Amino acid sequence: MANNKTNGSDNSSADLAKQAAKASAKKTSQNKTEKKGGLLAYFRGVRQELRKVVWPTRDELTTDTVVVIGCVIFFAVAFWLIDTGFLAALKGILGITLS
Repeated sequence: MANNKTNGSDNSSADLAKQAAKASAKKTSQNKTEKKGGLLAYFRGVRQELRKVVWPTRDELTTDTVVVIGCVIFFAVAFWLIDTGFLAALKGILGITLS
């Protein structure tokens, strides 16, 4: 009789484990459907985030634009000078001409 009680408790704990697994799977599937809001919810979220953006003033935008253009010009000239130097070195070392 002692064996029957032990087997009965094992079965009930297995049943409890199965029920817990089913409940967990059900919650997971519910969470997936709750997260899926569709295209309208996506654009609502985008709109909310855009309201949080701190846009630059006209003066900040002008200053940043001038800095970017200045950096582009500086690096373009620097790369041109490096390229010209390498080309001159190759012409001198190898004695080739490029047309």
